[in-house]
Amino acid sequence: MARCRSYLRGLAICVTVLLLVSGVVMIGVGFSSIDGSTPVAELFDQLSTSDGLLVLQVFGPLTVVLSVLGICAATLDLKPLLLVFSALIFVEFVALMVVSSPLVQVEAQMDSAVDEVFLNVTPLHRAEPYIQTELNKLQATDSCCGLRSFEDWENRLPVSCFCTPPVPPAASDQQPRSHPGNSSSEGPCVMAGSDQYPPTAKETDQLWVHSEPCGPILKSYLSFPIKLRIGIISAFATITMVAIALCLVLGLEKYWKKPPVETTIDDFNRVKYQPKPSQPDL
Repeated sequence: MARCRSYLRGLAICVTVLLLVSGVVMIGVGFSSIDGSTPVAELFDQLSTSDGLLVLQVFGPLTVVLSVLGICAATLDLKPLLLVFSALIFVEFVALMVVSSPLVQVEAQMDSAVDEVFLNVTPLHRAEPYIQTELNKLQATDSCCGLRSFEDWENRLPVSCFCTPPVPPAASDQQPRSHPGNSSSEGPCVMAGSDQYPPTAKETDQLWVHSEPCGPILKSYLSFPIKLRIGIISAFATITMVAIALCLVLGLEKYWKKPPVETTIDDFNRVKYQPKPSQPDL
């Protein structure tokens, strides 16, 4: 029994230390500028807001303080303090789950909200100049074109959409070859046609643009901060439940631990059972 209790005590200390680490991570993520580094975040101010940042900024320091209290209680084996820590951390757990529940709804509504914004900013050549500038940066770095397709630019394709055309098959080839760029739905490049570019372009040239749209890439950028916060909160919830269980077991030890019993025989050969006198812990 003593060995099991020592094991539970060590496990409680380790879990409360993990809870302290999760609080530090919450503070770090809560006060970081991850939204500001999202590509073309300016296009979607209503979507790249600080959802969940305030939650982490408030509950992060609170978790650190309560974790220090739990570490002290588990290390010193103070049962009243263990019970107080369990109650406080449970209250924080419930409050965090209630406050952070809108994050799940935001993630579920992200795709539809982004698609609606896509409709509002197309055609892209008529969008605000700063939107075009930011989108051009994304197209150049991620080899994509448009939000849903290159047709979002209509006949004003920017240079950042252009893709290196595929090498045409040799004229002497008798058998037809399938080339990834020869189809409008395959390969990294797609043929847009010379009518997609202003008249200054060479009319004899075929225009090739990136076949992949920037919409899915942009959605992944926008949803990453929310997924990160939900992941941190989920990890905190798991560690918190384990910490509460262990601290309650140690704090309520006198209710589940069987007291030691000693037997005596009186003068009439009757067996008596009585608790052994308690001894101070070493």
